[in-house]
Amino acid sequence: MNQQDKSKKPDTTNQNEHPEITEVNWIDDAFYVKKGMYLWTSVDKEGKNLLSSLTEEECIKASRFYLKGLQEGWGENSIKYEGTVGGKL
Repeated sequence: MNQQDKSKKPDTTNQNEHPEITEVNWIDDAFYVKKGMYLWTSVDKEGKNLLSSLTEEECIKASRFYLKGLQEGWGENSIKYEGTVGGKL
C-alpha cells in the first residue's frame, strides 16, 4: 500500500468505546439528551443515564444543575436516614 492509499483510510486509532455516542449533540461537552417515548433523558460520557424530564429544555437545565452539584462535592458527605425506630417501644 502506498502513502496515497494510507491517507484515504479513516483513522480508527482513537475510536471511542461507544462509536454511536460520537454522533450526538454534546451539551457542555459533558452530556447529551435523547428523546424516549414520553420523556427526555440525559446521558453522560460513560453512557450512564443521569435524569429524565418532560421537556428537552428542562432536562438540559436539570442535568447542568446536577452535574454542577457533583463537581462541587454535593452528595459526598450527605447524612443517611433510616425509616425505622431502634429500641423497644
